[in-house]
Amino acid sequence: MSVRRAVYSMLLHLLLPLVLLRLLWRSRRQPAYLDHLGERFGFYAAARAAPIIWLHAVSVGETRAAEPLIEQLGERWPDHHILLTHMTPTGREAGEHAFGNRVSRCYLPYDLPWATARFVSHFGPRLGILLETELWPNLIHACCVQSVPLFLVNARLSERSARGYARLAGFSRETLLELAGIGAQTAADARRFCALGAERVTVCGNLKFDRSPRPLDLELGRRFRSWFGTRPVFLAASTREGEEEKVLSAVQQAAHPELLTVIVPRHPQRFDEVARLLEQRGLVYQRRSSYQPLAPDTALVLGDSMGEMYAYYAACDLAFVGGSLLPLGGQNLLEACALGKPTLVGPYTFNFAEATRLAIDAGAALQVGDERELGGAIALLLEHPEQREQMGAAALAFMRQHQGATQRTLALLQMDSRR
Repeated sequence: MSVRRAVYSMLLHLLLPLVLLRLLWRSRRQPAYLDHLGERFGFYAAARAAPIIWLHAVSVGETRAAEPLIEQLGERWPDHHILLTHMTPTGREAGEHAFGNRVSRCYLPYDLPWATARFVSHFGPRLGILLETELWPNLIHACCVQSVPLFLVNARLSERSARGYARLAGFSRETLLELAGIGAQTAADARRFCALGAERVTVCGNLKFDRSPRPLDLELGRRFRSWFGTRPVFLAASTREGEEEKVLSAVQQAAHPELLTVIVPRHPQRFDEVARLLEQRGLVYQRRSSYQPLAPDTALVLGDSMGEMYAYYAACDLAFVGGSLLPLGGQNLLEACALGKPTLVGPYTFNFAEATRLAIDAGAALQVGDERELGGAIALLLEHPEQREQMGAAALAFMRQHQGATQRTLALLQMDSRR
C-alpha cells in the first residue's frame, strides 16, 4: 500500500464512527438506511454463478442515467449477469423499479481497503463500471490488484471538483492511472481529467441524452393529464429543501387563475414536510398517492411518488427543474427535454452545466435568476402558447442532436477483447 493510500485509509477508519452516526441520523427520516447494513462493509449473500458485469450508480440520477447502457449490456452479453450497486436507498429503489429481477442489487461498501477487497473477491466481476465522479481510491486499487478492468463512464468533473482533486495531485493521479479508461461527458471534462494525470480518456457524451420514456411512462402521463383536466399545468420537478416556498411565490406572482401547479420533491422523505408547508399556507392540494378526482378548488398536486417523473413531464405544459433556485447545482433537465417540454431552470446549474448551456443555446430552456423572474417566465409562457411550442420542438431536436453516448461507451469498454 502506498503511503498516500495508507494515510487516506487511516483517516477513513478514524472517521468511521462519524459515518455510522450520519447513517443513523439519516435513518430517522428514511429508515431504509439501516437495511442491509452488512453490505456497507463488504458482507454479502452468495454470488451468482454467471459471470458478472458490475455497474455502480450511487443514487437515483445515476441509476436512471445508466438505464440505456444496462439495457445494451444485457442485449450484447446475455450470458453475463448484471450487478448494480448503490449508496442510497432511493437509488436502490430506482434500480428495482427500472429493472426488477433482471439485475441484482446491493450496496457498495465504504471505501475501506478490507471491505472493498472483500467486495471484489466475492463477486469477481469480469468488468466494472463507475458512473460520473465516483472516484474511490481503495475500490479502484482493489480492482486493479485483482485484475478487474474498471472504467469511469459518463464521467464529469466540474472546475470546483477539479481544484479539490488538484490539492492532492499525487494521490489523484495515482488513483486515475489505475482505471482502465474514462469516458468523459464533454471535452471540458476530459481536459480536467487529463490535467489531473489521467491518460486513457475518451469523450463519449452524456448517457442521459440516450434515455427515453417507456410506453408505460407515456401511458401513465396520459392518465395524469386526464386526471389534471383541461387547466394549464405547471410542474415544479425535483424540488429541494427551501425551494418550494420560492416556487409558490413565483406561482402567486404569475397570477394565472386556472393554473394547476404540480410539485414533485426530489427526495421521498420530504413528501410530508412539503405537505405541511402547503397546509400552513392554507393552500388546497391533493396528493398523487390518493389519486382521487381533483376538486374544482384544488390549486396544487403534491407528487408523492417515485419513478414517475417522465409521466409528470408528459402531463404538464411547462416545467421548472429544481435544485437550481438555491446553490445546490440543479437536477437533470434532459428528462423534460426528452418529452418536448419548455423548461425553466434557476441560476445554479453547475451539476449539469454543459447540458443546461446547450439546452439554453438550442432554445429548449430558459434560465431565470430568482423566484421573481420565475414567476414572470411562467406568466409569459402561459400567455404565449406559440413560444411554448417552439421551445418544445427545440427540445426534441436538441435531444436528437446529442444522442449516441451509449454506443460510444460500449466501444470504450471493449468487452469483447476482455472476456
